[in-house]
Amino acid sequence: MNPPSDPHFERLLEFLRDGRGFDFTGYKRSTLVRRVEKRMAEVEAEDFAAYHAFLEAHPGEFTALFNTILINVTGFWRDPEAWAALMNEHLAPVVGDPDADWPVRVWSAACASGEETYTLAMMFAEVLGTEQFRRRVKIYATDVDEEALAHARSATYSERATESLPVELRDRYFEPAQVGAKGFRTDLRRQVIFGRHDLVRDAPISHLDLLVSRNALMYFNSETQGRILTRFHFGLKDGGTLFLGKAEMMRSHGDLFAPADLKARIFRKVARAARRDRLLSLGQPRAEGHERLVQQLRIREAALEVQPSAQLVVDRNGTLVAASAQARALFGLAPADVGRSLHDLTVSYRPMELRSRIEQVYADPRVLHLPGVDHPLADGVMRTFDVTLSPLVDRDAATVGVSVAFVDVSTVHRVRAQLMETNQELERAFEELQSTNEEMETTNEELQSTVEELETTNEELQSSNEELETMNEELQSTNEELETINNEIQRRTGELNDVNTYMTAILTSLRSAVVVLDRGSDIRIWSRKAEDLWGLRGEEVEGVAFQNLDIGLPVERLKAPIRACIEGRSEHEEITLDAVNRRGRAIRCQISCTPFAGADREIRGAVLVMHEYEEAVESAAG
Repeated sequence: MNPPSDPHFERLLEFLRDGRGFDFTGYKRSTLVRRVEKRMAEVEAEDFAAYHAFLEAHPGEFTALFNTILINVTGFWRDPEAWAALMNEHLAPVVGDPDADWPVRVWSAACASGEETYTLAMMFAEVLGTEQFRRRVKIYATDVDEEALAHARSATYSERATESLPVELRDRYFEPAQVGAKGFRTDLRRQVIFGRHDLVRDAPISHLDLLVSRNALMYFNSETQGRILTRFHFGLKDGGTLFLGKAEMMRSHGDLFAPADLKARIFRKVARAARRDRLLSLGQPRAEGHERLVQQLRIREAALEVQPSAQLVVDRNGTLVAASAQARALFGLAPADVGRSLHDLTVSYRPMELRSRIEQVYADPRVLHLPGVDHPLADGVMRTFDVTLSPLVDRDAATVGVSVAFVDVSTVHRVRAQLMETNQELERAFEELQSTNEEMETTNEELQSTVEELETTNEELQSSNEELETMNEELQSTNEELETINNEIQRRTGELNDVNTYMTAILTSLRSAVVVLDRGSDIRIWSRKAEDLWGLRGEEVEGVAFQNLDIGLPVERLKAPIRACIEGRSEHEEITLDAVNRRGRAIRCQISCTPFAGADREIRGAVLVMHEYEEAVESAAG
């Protein structure tokens, strides 16, 4: 659980994300605040707002800040017992027969300065031999820190960094480089590809046999961890192996990964059942088999009609060629809609954008799964569907159409929600335990980094020990603050509801029509009297430019008064116009336009008050 954050701190994170492409909003706030405050102390910034201004004035500070936040504490064969378990007990399913020829794809995520990536290379070379390693294995190593990646690409490490390696491995895989340093073997280095990658924002590498991400997830909050693990699940092949750090317990994600060796933090991907709707392709009929073909087509049509799930079939031209009874009932389709272009039907964009997805299937003819698509029914009930787009392939392996199936999983979602509610207390206990464990591991990482940076001082160690001693008190204080904030939010919500009720009552009681516009002249409020006067409901016009309304009022003549009020050139504009109300009766309409200003006196739009005269306007001809 993250403590409530200073709004200046959140604006600082948004500045880093939008200005430099580093998204730290998913990181744990307690850890992130400590690392930023460390840099603030070094540059003598009083608060987050002052440090924000310092960053804008000193672009070179970005590098120092990122190096402080991104703690690159790593090493060769770090946690050797876990590496030994991976190498001796779990690598066989990854590589198969040592003499096999299929490629092995490995992703070293959050690789820092590359020590663990080259540990992977040594491990595969030991198991397969160097020749098979060069022929079969490709290792993709990524990190968000460009400076760490530059170090990793150089493949050069000090003798101190390599002294933890066994002598035989050091002699076998490292060559003399510059004075006091060794370089990883060049011929094996070619099998490793380094690149920048943000686990939170970028798409994952796919078709992986092994994914290694050690002690990176612990820096993110639970929601961000879930998104990253979902990307990891997508990137791995079915049965692929995930190797995490010792502080990462894989809590509450059993539907994605199953433990293979919990002590070593080794997991296997849980395969999700794939479903592909198949549709028999239509061939060119022969004269003697025409009646039989007609009968087959009727059977196919009847089979589609009784499908338990809603199903649509679209051909290469974008024409809806078939729709099951369930689909017609669900999306309000008529039998006459079969044969129309999908682009002309509401189902092409509601409940989801189908056209682009269908084009994606044509471009890459593979089954496309879209889980958890919500669709409100006519009675207001929200239903949830898993949508599957399957390419329809003819005998010549050409894609002739796409089948779109909607499987109702609303019951599954409801049961899942009930199960989550039932396990809430247990989950909370696991959350607190994991959070404490990850906080302790994070603190240890910070202590190691500080020792390496400042070998002559132990001030950081002392500070971290004091943080550990007061951590329980901080957690208690955080809970109390959250409860106070929650009570304040409930109070303010009640006040807001009262204000909305009063405003609605006032607008309803007015005899005149009231319309509120924003600075772009888009409609924000459309009163009941306005609905009665012009015949348009509020939900039809809200967000629409006032000048674009097609009503009985000559709105073009109001453009100048409205703009004068919005730009602050006039405090009141009044004009009387001939108009036609919703009943088709000619009227005289008096419109008053005034600026709409907030509490800070900044003009945010305009207010139009429209009053209909009782007597009708005589026509021009009269």
